Amino acid sequence: MSETAIKFENISKQYRLGLVGTGTVKDDINRWWHMVRGKEDPYLKIGEANDRSTMATGKYVWALKDISFDVKQGEVMGIIGKNGAGKSTLLKILSRVTSPSTGCIKAKGRIASLLEVGTGFHPELTGRENIYMNGSIMGMTKSEITRKLDEIIAFAGIEKYVDTPSKRYSSGMTVRLGFAIAAHLEPEILVVDEVLAVGDAEFQKKAIGKMQDVSKGKGRTVLFVSHNMGAVKSLCSRGIVLKNGRVDAIGDIDSIVDKYLRDTPTAASYEYVNDGIDKPNGYFKNIKLYNKNGEPDDVFSIDDEPYLEVEYIIKQNTRNYNTGLNLYNSLGVHVYATADTDLMDDISGEKKAGTYKTRVPLPLFNLNSGIYKIDLLMGIMNIQLFDQVEIYFTIDNKNYINTGNRPGLLLTSNKWEY
Repeated sequence: MSETAIKFENISKQYRLGLVGTGTVKDDINRWWHMVRGKEDPYLKIGEANDRSTMATGKYVWALKDISFDVKQGEVMGIIGKNGAGKSTLLKILSRVTSPSTGCIKAKGRIASLLEVGTGFHPELTGRENIYMNGSIMGMTKSEITRKLDEIIAFAGIEKYVDTPSKRYSSGMTVRLGFAIAAHLEPEILVVDEVLAVGDAEFQKKAIGKMQDVSKGKGRTVLFVSHNMGAVKSLCSRGIVLKNGRVDAIGDIDSIVDKYLRDTPTAASYEYVNDGIDKPNGYFKNIKLYNKNGEPDDVFSIDDEPYLEVEYIIKQNTRNYNTGLNLYNSLGVHVYATADTDLMDDISGEKKAGTYKTRVPLPLFNLNSGIYKIDLLMGIMNIQLFDQVEIYFTIDNKNYINTGNRPGLLLTSNKWEY
């Protein structure tokens, strides 16, 4: 069994709301007096949960609260959650950018962190000089850095600009160089935040491949934060969901991603209702998802025949109007698209202002088990978007003998002839 590389023990982080600094003079003196006597900070007891959707009633908030979990050596751990859940704060504590209010982290080996674009870069230094500076900060000797220098520059793709001050780099160049330094200087623990979203598709593919090589080939540990569920699933073996600063779930990556998507606040389940006050041109008023028996539902199997009932309002006469639907799986793969203009001879006509109702079948085409997203859009084709709604549903084929849990986009059974 692999030994533990990182151990988080009751990690909590509290911030004061509203004002910059630690608080009033009275608060600071009170804190200092408790610290001198070896007592716990009295203001840690009045913090509230880090829920961005509600107005704070106190002066302090818990960005993290009682976080405890282990990461094994050579494991790639995905950390997911909505914005404000505490993901970046947790990594900053691990990277010693900030300290926890309570608890401690035990880590074995050197940690290389890439938490935001330009982490640890001096804008006046060249790319080459920043490589040496970052390597030194991570505890590498000059000879070790020199040995890896050409490989880092080539991976980052900045050969022409390596002797240019980094303040002149684009955000994409900066993140490519930052990742190349962090990944190639052989840390025992690699910490990567959402910065890969800045890079282009080619670089993201290279970066994910490098992280897989670092973890599997060299037995190094990776903590990876991303909102790209495809990248998380392809890279990570285990995951943790943070919600309002607390651990919401931890387990194998497939079940964790599915839970996160199922609990996503934008998931309207099988019914969506809106008053459209903030939509000046038109909006989706009511959307319901049904199974083949005409019952509201959001869990289907491949032999089901689900359909949407969509009620929408157009507030003014509109030419080239279009209502469309896109279906995606949990990895962001675009399964299919359809629109109300599919079978029209002339799609350039005028749609009158008014209320419309339509029934839209959702063919499942032997789709495999998983979470799927319906993306509904309305507006003027390729010009103006009036409204957009996301609805999630689940396909569950576990009752299909021998085929229910297979990987892949489609679920199929073939007759093998002998």
